[in-house]
Amino acid sequence: MKRIILLLLFVFIYSNHENVYASELLKIKLKNYIGDKEELTIQVKGRYTTMNGIEEFREGAKFIVTAKKGSILLTNQNEKLTFKDSLVLIPDQYDQDHIITVNDKKYLGAMEFMIEDGKYIRPINQIPIEDYLKGVVPFEVYPSWKLETLKAQALAARTYTMTHMDKEMDDTIQFQVYGGYEWFERASKAVEETKGEIITFENKPINAYYSASNGGVTENNKNVWGETAKAYFPIKKDPYDPIQPWTLTLQKEQLFLKNIGASKMTWWDMLEEKDPSIAEPMKNRLKKQGFAGDLKILSISNLDILPNLNESNRAKKGSIKIEFLRRLIEGTILYEVVELKDTEIDRIRPLIGGSSFKSYLIDTFEEHDRYYVIKGRGFGHGVGMSQWGASIMADKGYSYREIIDHYYPGTTIKKIDDIQKDEEKKGETSKSSEGNSGS
Repeated sequence: MKRIILLLLFVFIYSNHENVYASELLKIKLKNYIGDKEELTIQVKGRYTTMNGIEEFREGAKFIVTAKKGSILLTNQNEKLTFKDSLVLIPDQYDQDHIITVNDKKYLGAMEFMIEDGKYIRPINQIPIEDYLKGVVPFEVYPSWKLETLKAQALAARTYTMTHMDKEMDDTIQFQVYGGYEWFERASKAVEETKGEIITFENKPINAYYSASNGGVTENNKNVWGETAKAYFPIKKDPYDPIQPWTLTLQKEQLFLKNIGASKMTWWDMLEEKDPSIAEPMKNRLKKQGFAGDLKILSISNLDILPNLNESNRAKKGSIKIEFLRRLIEGTILYEVVELKDTEIDRIRPLIGGSSFKSYLIDTFEEHDRYYVIKGRGFGHGVGMSQWGASIMADKGYSYREIIDHYYPGTTIKKIDDIQKDEEKKGETSKSSEGNSGS
């Protein structure tokens, strides 16, 4: 019931803002810049109150938000407030004179703070879709790029958002990178000049996937996510993508334990992997798979990319074996092994990290005595729009509509309101037909 009341209150506030559709409100979990924190610092500009309207937050004052015994604790130098389950801060008006800052990052709209995993404070920003996009476009592509590129990105991002509103979206690359109220003039202009426009197929929004670079060859959605193949995601050569070649060198042995004196009190802290840019995402992934505690990667004792490829010449399967140490809270140290044999490549890439293992379009794989070398092209899954390709198309004089047509062939750009009107007309026609048939 609380969340229903909260949503209705937000609708009332935002519906007074002339550039916002009240039905297009989003809730975005803030993870990318916040991380997993047990304590957050917040400030407000303008008048903010809690959901019940009783507690008012002083402008400029710093508050600390923490979790304690299942409740949210809000403190500053002069006062201490406790909120059960969650804390919601609501501006008395929705405009750019009302800003909430969370750990030095600015946001418009309302903010809810919840307890996550029993100890972390998770902020959730509620904001209209068009202003959300102003915080997405300049963080998904360079805001200095041509306006037509930014418009194409705005359409892809808006359409993607419309088809994912039923999910718990966050501000990471798992959905779309959202930078809050850090707007750029050109990117905001692109959002405003395409307001309400989305990419459709048969009068419905598509899953407008996009990635940084397809390596010169686009990919079909079925090959990546196992979905029903869509005709507007064809496998074809992309003459505009700049290819983006990359090389990944991965050391087999990450730690030399024999060089560490186990008798020293700080021996564990002295352990540093050879490839920290790979070891850190690998440890994070292993923790998500249930390996709690402090981890140290010993070795990647096996890595293989199998030669069988899909229609776009992207790798399909591979193998990996990771050996690591795990230190529990009480100090016990365990030796662990995770091994995946002849498995889907999309289970291996996250273990190494997408920033290093950039795509599945692999040209060569080499195993040497002490290391592996993978060379490939592109950055990301390759489905839909190539952001770098869109930039080059705009540089060559193509419009955003031509960019969309190139990367999503067979689709139509439509206004959200027009789609809704079309659906309403269909409904009226259907009812009329039913009435006539019954007479």
